[in-house]
This record gives sequence, structure tokens and C-alpha cells, in this order.
Amino acid sequence: MMRVYVTGAKGFAGSYLTAYLKSLGVEVFGSSINLADKDSLKVELALFKPEYVIHLAASSFVANKDVDSFYMVNIVGTRNLLEAVYLACPNVAKVIVTSSAAVYGNSDVEIISEAVLPSPANDYGVSKLAMEFACRLWFKRLPIVITRPFNFTGVGQSTNFVIPKIVEHFKARKKTIDLGNIDVYREFGDVRDFVQHYYQLLISGVSGQVYNICTGKLHSLRDIMMYCEKITGNQVEIQVNSELVRVGEIARLGGDPSLLFSVVNRQNIYSVNNTLEWMLKD
Repeated sequence: MMRVYVTGAKGFAGSYLTAYLKSLGVEVFGSSINLADKDSLKVELALFKPEYVIHLAASSFVANKDVDSFYMVNIVGTRNLLEAVYLACPNVAKVIVTSSAAVYGNSDVEIISEAVLPSPANDYGVSKLAMEFACRLWFKRLPIVITRPFNFTGVGQSTNFVIPKIVEHFKARKKTIDLGNIDVYREFGDVRDFVQHYYQLLISGVSGQVYNICTGKLHSLRDIMMYCEKITGNQVEIQVNSELVRVGEIARLGGDPSLLFSVVNRQNIYSVNNTLEWMLKD
């Protein structure tokens, strides 16, 4: 039986990932230890003796005003975890570390491959890129894969994030919704695709590489509102709130999944409409 240690297991992506792994018969240990506590990390890892580690824990809400948390959790916390894995799990077969598509920033390339030079446009993106460089220091000592997920969503994601917020307004038949820039273009992948890509990377033979987790398809928030109207038959009026317009907002951010699909045994199954129908009918 595979033994997988997952940080951030109680989060949105983590809950889906652990449920999926368990459905495959995998033994999963969902860690809730503070990543600042290096000694406890070592003890926990030594007791569980995982063959695989998936690091999802992060400070990931881009609009978070506690900027320090980006750097302490995403960089220092990740570095602590890698040291603990190295010391406690000498036979570990794979460590997947989750970065973010935010490292690319405002690129002049609409569909971004891993070859595009990162240029983060906010503190969150900077912290994730710095985390990647910290990981590279361990490439010769640990079999690390770095992932750069683009936006993904699904049932259960916090309404702090824009798609669940929009879905909640339609389900509650509210008359208006406050949004920021509705003409930014993003990917909105499905968390069910996300977790299966992670499993495929986990069991693959690759390491020392970065992979986009993405769909290659862009949609604006204006598009999302239109799709929700068609699915529900409801109309919600958009009110642009200047306080929700982010400084350093990335205008268009989509990924090229070609490298990912060269090593995993599946492609994305769910379209954005499939995802919205699932969320709206839940």
C-alpha cells in the first residue's frame, strides 16, 4: 500500500486529494503541524514513514493583507518541510511541492509554458518563486517535482475566491454582486481534474522538473457570469467595486498543459460549464 504524507490536507484542494487517494486504497496521513515547527515535522514524518510527500499547505489568498504570511509560510515553511523529509525519510520516492501560476505575473504570452521566464506581479507570486528557488537547492538530495497550478475551483471552495462567490450569489438569487475587474482572463479548472493530475505525477518517474497544472483555456469573469445566467436562468447585476480591484492585477493568465500531458495518463475531463453546473446544483 502506498503511504502518502499530505500537508494542507484539510484545505480545499487537500480534502479532495486525500479523498481521491483513499478511494484508490492509498494510506494517507494528513498533517496539521505548523510548518514553523521543524522538530515536530521530523517526528511525525519518522513515525509515518511516507513513501511520498505532497506539499499543499500555503498562504494562498492573493488579497491577504498579511503579506508577511506569504513569506513565512510559503518559503520558510517549505524549506523546513524539505529538511524534515530529508532527515526523516531517506527512502522517499517523490516530493511534490505546490507553487503557483502567479510566478509568471503579467506575461506578454497568453498561453504560458514552463519555458516562459517568471516575473511575479505581487507578493504572493514573489513568495512562490522564492520557494521554487529554495526547492532547487534540494534537487540533488530529494526527488522533487514542482507544480504551478493555474486557477481551479469546485464545490466547497471558500467564497473568498471569486467563482464560489459568484455561484453563491446565483444560488441565493441575489440581485447584485460586487466584483473587481470583470475583464481579467483566467483559467478556471476543476479540482477533480487537479487531484488526478497530482496522483499521476506522484506515480510517474519524473523529478527535478516544473509542471503547469492547467487547461490552456481562458475565461473572463464577465464570461463566467454569462455562463451562470444560462445555467440558472437567473440574472445578477454586476457592480464594479474599486476596493476589489487588486494592485498588480494580472490581465491574462493561462497555461500550456503540453508538458504535463506528456507525463500523465489523462487530460482534463471537465469544462468550465461542467464545473459551474456541478457547483450551482450542489
